[in-house]
Amino acid sequence: MPKPPPLFLFLLLLIISTTATTTTTTTTTSTTNQFREAPQFYNSPDCPTIQEDDDTICSDHTVHVAMTLDAAYLRGSMAAILSVLQHSSCPQNIDFHFVASASTDTNHLRRTIAKSFPYLRFYVYPFDDSAVLGLISTSIRAALDCPLNYARNYLANLLPICVQRVVYLDSDLILVDDIAKLNAISLGENSVLAAPEYCNANFTTYFTPTFWSNPALSLTFEGRKACYFNTGVMVIDLNRWRIGDYTTKIVEWMELQKRMRIYELGSLPPFLLVFAGNIASVDHRWNQHGLGGDNFRGLCRDLHPGPVSLLHWSGKGKPWARLDANRPCPLDALWAPYDLLVTPFSLDS
Repeated sequence: MPKPPPLFLFLLLLIISTTATTTTTTTTTSTTNQFREAPQFYNSPDCPTIQEDDDTICSDHTVHVAMTLDAAYLRGSMAAILSVLQHSSCPQNIDFHFVASASTDTNHLRRTIAKSFPYLRFYVYPFDDSAVLGLISTSIRAALDCPLNYARNYLANLLPICVQRVVYLDSDLILVDDIAKLNAISLGENSVLAAPEYCNANFTTYFTPTFWSNPALSLTFEGRKACYFNTGVMVIDLNRWRIGDYTTKIVEWMELQKRMRIYELGSLPPFLLVFAGNIASVDHRWNQHGLGGDNFRGLCRDLHPGPVSLLHWSGKGKPWARLDANRPCPLDALWAPYDLLVTPFSLDS
């Protein structure tokens, strides 16, 4: 399979680029920007075969990946897609499911993906922002209040009923391992989703004193070893989700939040309220998160100890913005080889 450009070559280009005028940091990718075509990746000989006349979306051999898609993070999404395909042993068995705001130009997003990945099997699902607009409370970061951040709660409703399991990924990450390994993680007999847990984090800080001082609310976690988990990387059993009507359960907590202000941080707390302590745990290698740095100061972060299968730039800083501004963090060099945006320093621009 094709390999990304050598790291030393990227660093050389980065040194050259620092002589240019520094631009303003932004996380927005203009819809006029052009992305180059990615190489095509093929299945290894031992991959299960999906016949051309089969309904691939319903095949037991298909790995389903769900992501949100919008102009602001399109550059990150393109890099994430490339990383998934490049490190997959069976890339031709992957279906991508993109959820995009119905108020955006979904046709443009669809054309952009198809132009860079002409061989990709993918689907775009319009998401009605009005479904959550009345439920969103302001949080500590305005970017977290985007309705599309809540679309992961509606995947079971949006994706075809025959899709039984999906790997949900944020747009600000790259994989350096085979996604089939993540998809194959056991959810046990009862768990609805799987994700890396971080039990050393202070779980109480995700909710307000109003929540913890109300016995009826704080008892929510009684009998559960509730730990923080990042919702940017999840394996979800959509059948169990539908049977348990977990979309409604999350919405009920969001409705209570509008009345009582029981948390401060966007779309994460409702997931914690419903699932924390009841998920299948995943090795931390599958979400080396927080690489976007401190939410308030934009500090660079190091990797957590241990092996790495997925790097996640959660937090305020995004690698493409820091690279454009000539102020990258060291780990941003690991994201750059997957950047498909045509720039003055692109090898094939």
